[in-house]
Order: sequence, then structure tokens, then C-alpha cells
Amino acid sequence: MNIYVGNLPYNVTEDELKDLFAQFGTIETVNIPKDNYSGQAKGFGFVEIPDNSSADKAIKALNGSDFKGRNIKVNQAKPREERSPRPRRY
Repeated sequence: MNIYVGNLPYNVTEDELKDLFAQFGTIETVNIPKDNYSGQAKGFGFVEIPDNSSADKAIKALNGSDFKGRNIKVNQAKPREERSPRPRRY
């Protein structure tokens, strides 16, 4: 199951996020998107846990919990919708 984690501190690393979720089971992937221009994290990330039961436990336990001074939002990630390309400005 792919899990969305929101309201993350901007300085959190993928390893720290992996450590937070590792207590609930095997972590397949961790991804924290970064801004293309500044390289700074965008304040959210995704954690892939293959076992749905473990993923559900992680969501219930961590949603609304404090992580590095911020109350994080944790829920099942929604599939990414297709977006039409933005028109270019010249």
C-alpha cells in the first residue's frame, strides 16, 4: 500500500521517515519530493508498505502524531491523476 505522509518538517530525510515507519513492517520505498528549483523538500512524502495489514496499523498509529515538532497527516495515497500540460509562457 502506498501511504501519503503530509505536514512533514522540511528538513526531514528519507532515512528518518523510513525509520519512523519501520516499526510497522517492511518498507519497500520512501520518497520525499523536492522542489525543482530550490531542492528543498515539499513537506510531504510517500511510504510504500507491501503488507496492507501493516500499512493500516501504521496509518492508525501515526496519523495526527507528533514527528519532529509537527503533527503529521498519514493516510492511504490516492492514485495520481493525469494532468494536461500547462501552457508555456514566453
